[in-house]
Amino acid sequence: MRYLFNDWSKLRGGLENSRVVLFLDYDGTLAPIADTPDKAVISKEAKGLLRELSKKRGCRLAVISGRSLKDIKGVVGLKDIIYSGNHGLEIDGPELKFKSVVPSGFKETAGKIKLDLLKRLAGIKGVILEDKGYTLSVHYRLVKKEDIHLVKAAFHGAVIRYLAGKRVKLSYGKMVLELKPPVEWDKGKSVMWLLTRREFAPGGDPVLPVYIGDDVTDEDAFSSLRKKGLTVFVGKPGKSGAEYYLKGHRDVLKFLRMVNDLKRERGHGGDRERKRAL
Repeated sequence: MRYLFNDWSKLRGGLENSRVVLFLDYDGTLAPIADTPDKAVISKEAKGLLRELSKKRGCRLAVISGRSLKDIKGVVGLKDIIYSGNHGLEIDGPELKFKSVVPSGFKETAGKIKLDLLKRLAGIKGVILEDKGYTLSVHYRLVKKEDIHLVKAAFHGAVIRYLAGKRVKLSYGKMVLELKPPVEWDKGKSVMWLLTRREFAPGGDPVLPVYIGDDVTDEDAFSSLRKKGLTVFVGKPGKSGAEYYLKGHRDVLKFLRMVNDLKRERGHGGDRERKRAL
């Protein structure tokens, strides 16, 4: 994995001459990681950059998050971009809408697990149980280090019999345990679904998908886009399927500014060419 800015001269041409499709995670990517989900707030600078990029002819934007669709749309708050919530299980945007079909009985099963988890986790300080409709998340960032094993034991105790019966799936992120429906769908599959939609990536210039994310759940997208686009892990370089890395949230904003400048320069160049033709 290489530091993206060290290869900027090599990457610049592809970004400048392609229709760039930006797939951006939210927590830890567009917004700094926070102790609780409600405290992870997108900055005015980041929001302004997204707004500018969304208006560029050579750019399309999608925010791909583990948050619910309603939540991610609310915290970003921009129109005319694609939102993918619950790791791609629900997608909404201009001329696009998708909701994954979940097996019959899953919501009832999730409801039972939720009630069981509320009881099992009741005595553990700092734990947060988040019901996101399609998924359940147990956040333990605020739990004392010596109590984290209790959270994991409670979670697995509540789901084990349903997991054995393949009635649920599990996933693991940064200080979070998640319960999901037993369907073969993830961030990677949702990204590929979007790229095949004519409304999202219409003809014209070659399309260059760029996926930026910081969590384990983003690895599915890195894998799906291997040798098909630009994959960028946010954080310390380590075991990731991404080709490049950025050091943190501020690096992500720097990259978005650079892409925005490239698209602005290209747009101005196109205007000059049209004027010459006239």
